[in-house]
Amino acid sequence: MATTEKSNQVLRHVVLFSYKPTTSEGDKEQIAQAFAKLPSQIDAIIDFEWGNDVSVEGIARGYEHCFIVTFRDEAGRDAYLPHPAHKAFGDFLGGRVEKVLVIDFRARR
Repeated sequence: MATTEKSNQVLRHVVLFSYKPTTSEGDKEQIAQAFAKLPSQIDAIIDFEWGNDVSVEGIARGYEHCFIVTFRDEAGRDAYLPHPAHKAFGDFLGGRVEKVLVIDFRARR
């Protein structure tokens, strides 16, 4: 990939959550809302989207929420990961999440 081509591609950080059976619907909503506050707290985030699984295929393997955090580049992601607001969000999860799946990719069109 040419350097100029790479520089035009944003970095997507995809996060999927599967919750413990004891996690209430109210707790799940609080978690989603807390995650959605991170863009206002971390400048490196240039876009943020999230939603609940609505697939009819039945192969979500227990993952219910998908969050897509967008950065300009790896440096943005690297600043986000140790950021105090991100760390506090991780603490906020408080053992209510069973599994987390994270994939980072450079968006192509």
